[in-house]
Amino acid sequence: MASLNKVMLIGNVGRDPEMRYTPSGSPVTNFSIAVNRRWTGRDGQPQEETQWFSVDCWNKLAETANQYVTKGKQVFVEGRIALHEWDDRNTGEKRSSLRVTANELVLLGSRGEGGDFEQRATSAPTDDLDNMPF
Repeated sequence: MASLNKVMLIGNVGRDPEMRYTPSGSPVTNFSIAVNRRWTGRDGQPQEETQWFSVDCWNKLAETANQYVTKGKQVFVEGRIALHEWDDRNTGEKRSSLRVTANELVLLGSRGEGGDFEQRATSAPTDDLDNMPF
């Protein structure tokens, strides 16, 4: 039986990227993006909601994201959803979060907006998820 774990998002970067290195030396960059949804409610009034996604980029893609992605920039991210679990340092409770592990990153917008029009970067998959420094 076939299965698929793929997500494609277009949104605005909510914070500047943070790049770290795993103990084995692999770079990982993370940032958040806001994706807006607009619709007209049953009462005819415009509605809007914003969903926030945490994005992780690995290896060469991590270096590219750290160099070119900035807060406010519009980006396209293609990747997969990954569940991360850890024990809370203060309470010892099990914690978890869903994150997007990016395979492709496209910077959107015109050069006049401070961006590089559709600059693409891709990443090879990594199995270094257990060594994330956060």
